Amino acid sequence: MEMGSSPRTVEEIFKDYSSRRTAIVRALTQDVDEFYGLCDPEKENLCLYGHPNESWEVTLPAEEVPPELPEPALGINFARDGMNRRDWLSLVAVHSDSWLLSVAFYLGARLNRNERKRLFSLINDLPTVFEVVTERKPVKDKPAADSGSKSRGSTKRSSDGQVKSNPKFDEGYEEEDDEHSETLCGSCGGNYNADEFWIGCDICERWFHGKCVKITPAKAESIKQYKCPSCMRRGRP
Repeated sequence: MEMGSSPRTVEEIFKDYSSRRTAIVRALTQDVDEFYGLCDPEKENLCLYGHPNESWEVTLPAEEVPPELPEPALGINFARDGMNRRDWLSLVAVHSDSWLLSVAFYLGARLNRNERKRLFSLINDLPTVFEVVTERKPVKDKPAADSGSKSRGSTKRSSDGQVKSNPKFDEGYEEEDDEHSETLCGSCGGNYNADEFWIGCDICERWFHGKCVKITPAKAESIKQYKCPSCMRRGRP
């Protein structure tokens, strides 16, 4: 990609960042079994790429020197079998966050001070890949809005068919520690929004936008025990 054809405005660069981030989050969450299988330690140095079309790819690094864009961490496959799977995925997530930032600010080399600040602010409003993969909650100021509305549209079914509300959205929500003040979608990593329908997995207990897992409120009413796509692929009971 030539510099002249690359994203140039703050909005264009942020869109590029968001698309690459979405791809990597999917690789490390929804598509994690496929990603894990592709990172064969017997192969050469491999990198995880997120592309602007929201696709991800595990492949060899660019051959040209210097590369057209900053390159992701090299050789992520070598550590795969020598670490706990969750720890390895967390390590890949941290390196991916660093790569995403490096690409964004490489593309933003011609931005002025205020534009760089605005770009970082937009990026910083999204959870990091590491936060999504480890299910950590970003620490931020407690919201001033009435917490009573937090339970709206957020339900999940227990094994006995009873509807449960997410305890993080109950009226005592604002009295909890800051690290529990947000729930992230296990699919896209987006923040909770009271105006959107969410559903929780009864197996791994992660929460998802209904639209991300193709579940509508009406469909949720007929589900006695909801399993997210990851738990379905892993065959968890």
